[in-house]
Amino acid sequence: MAHARHLAAPLSRLTPLPLAAPSLSTTPRLATPLYQTIRCATTKAQPKKKKKARNTFLQQDLKKAQQFSLLDAMHYIRAFEVGRNPSSSKYEVHVRLRTLKNGPVVRNRLRLPHPVKTDIRICVIAAPDSKAAAEARAAGATLVGEDEVFALIKAGVVEFERCICHVDSLAKMNKAGLGRQLGPKGLMPSTKTGTVVTQVGTSVRNMVGASEYRERLGVIRMAVGQLGFTPDEMQRNVKAFMDALKKDIAQLGDRISKEVHEVVLSSTNAPGFTLNGDFRGANSISPKELSGPL
Repeated sequence: MAHARHLAAPLSRLTPLPLAAPSLSTTPRLATPLYQTIRCATTKAQPKKKKKARNTFLQQDLKKAQQFSLLDAMHYIRAFEVGRNPSSSKYEVHVRLRTLKNGPVVRNRLRLPHPVKTDIRICVIAAPDSKAAAEARAAGATLVGEDEVFALIKAGVVEFERCICHVDSLAKMNKAGLGRQLGPKGLMPSTKTGTVVTQVGTSVRNMVGASEYRERLGVIRMAVGQLGFTPDEMQRNVKAFMDALKKDIAQLGDRISKEVHEVVLSSTNAPGFTLNGDFRGANSISPKELSGPL
């Protein structure tokens, strides 16, 4: 029988040798690198520069816009208004200005050569038994008085389009406190707007048939005729309006710049047509054809 020592020797040859211990230099670097190795240079996002706000109103280039003579504009407008009552639809002029947004506005009242609206209701604040009240009634005022007028206005009954006050009734009107009712409607009489007067009769007669215009957002809009007006009547009204407007602009002073940029003619139900300043174009129809019924 073989000795156990002789059997152990061959078995030792079958035993696998132990692997050598791995060196540190060959170990894969799976650990998170230090902060210093991943830090990179970064730049702060530059804040966007705010666009400078415009101090003027945006205007379109008229070289790219089609422009019309007065006859051509009236011709197209009447085509849009076929079937309408000639006295109910109105021609309107829109004047676009080159002006500053925060500058003074143009505001005035004008009596056109051919009045557009002659049924304006006018209220006159004056003592009922005074001479001013009698002149107001004779000139066509629809409502005249003091206490009775104050009571109606405070009750919300404002059935008039214009309101003027005689100088002698100014203190009583201010004491009545009508600003809350008349102020938002633009009807509160004041010396600044020329509605506190001494000659009541003359003021009422000037208001009958007169039209008011006011600049809003760089545009002045005013009715300049009824649909049944002839081209000659329209030409006189448009010319009178533009002359008065240019005079108002000139009175603002040299430091305030306002210029007429565009004049547009439209109506109650028709789009606007930019005018080129001419009365008649090369292919315009005869003015007589625009003087009859629609």
